[in-house]
Amino acid sequence: MNRRRVWAMTRKEFLHVLRDSRSLAMAIAIPILLLILFGYALTLDVDQVPLKVWDQSRTPDSRRFLSRFSGSRYFQLRDDANNYRELERAIDTRETLMAMVIPRDFAERLRAGRSVSVQLIVDGSDSMTATIALGYAEAAAMLYSQSLALEKMQRAGGRTLGLPLELRPRVWFNSELQSRNFIIPGLIAVIMMVIAALLTSLTVAREWERGTMEQLISTPVQGRELILGKLAPYFVIGMLDVTLAVVMGKYLFDVPLRGSVALVFLMSGVFLAGALGMGLLISILTKSQLLANQLAMVLTFLPAFLLSGFAFPIANMPKLIQAVTYLVPARYFISLLKGIYLKGIGLHVLWLEAVLLTVFGMIILAMAERKFKKKLE
Repeated sequence: MNRRRVWAMTRKEFLHVLRDSRSLAMAIAIPILLLILFGYALTLDVDQVPLKVWDQSRTPDSRRFLSRFSGSRYFQLRDDANNYRELERAIDTRETLMAMVIPRDFAERLRAGRSVSVQLIVDGSDSMTATIALGYAEAAAMLYSQSLALEKMQRAGGRTLGLPLELRPRVWFNSELQSRNFIIPGLIAVIMMVIAALLTSLTVAREWERGTMEQLISTPVQGRELILGKLAPYFVIGMLDVTLAVVMGKYLFDVPLRGSVALVFLMSGVFLAGALGMGLLISILTKSQLLANQLAMVLTFLPAFLLSGFAFPIANMPKLIQAVTYLVPARYFISLLKGIYLKGIGLHVLWLEAVLLTVFGMIILAMAERKFKKKLE
């Protein structure tokens, strides 16, 4: 491999990138826009669940029970309802997610030591949010029930009794349970995969459509030299995007970076080389800019978003889909980023993901070189 020919191809591609100011601006602006958009809009936190109550009892006991909800950051009590029709209308119009009906004999049954049922109506159209909100409500009701039981035992025994079992949870790595702390690192991987493939998916196809590929074929430039020369400028742009994403994650979204910054950039470079190689391979195979662009979106964005563990837990997927996820390189890169960002661990734990990511990049680049050689014959 001749270094002068590689540098000549690199310089040619750099000049093309610099002259195409709109594409260069998009390559930098799109990652920033996606980070801001997804960083603020995409959240899995369920806070301030709207709750509308029909309190038929209207006693100090029912208000004490409701204080378990109004005093929690997870619920936001709406104005009281006076009948079922108001509750139904509030749920139908999505004014509220949950509705509660406290029976008229709530206080009497509690004072008599009898059990009482409180109806909770949940809008299940968004099953994930409804499940989380239902768990919050059940926990609040359980705490209230336990407090009543303890008070009753204290009155009967004349002494303070403690619970036989006390659970003391301790959350590691994301103590505030903020969803953005694991969304932002995963989002970096998704954006890099999409941008890298889109940048290089047009390079070789553009040469064929403009008729300049024949001129390159007539030169002494070899396939490997042409591939490296075309990848170099976009690798620089991709690493610039990584830098912007890391800085924005740290200072704009306040996402902790507990591990090695150098390791983040090292693994990003490995992943970026494979993603760029995939885009180049698509460009070589299609020879059409339009087809290459569309195919790059299908083969990069959808797998990286849906099958990498970024948006949906892989463990909850069907077994067949779980097997397919092993072919998605973003899966390993997201595991690396989350481990470095949140846990502060290094390659002594994440070595397998790093090896698989490296193997992916080598295979993709080798396939791109082989297919390009066939086109030159």
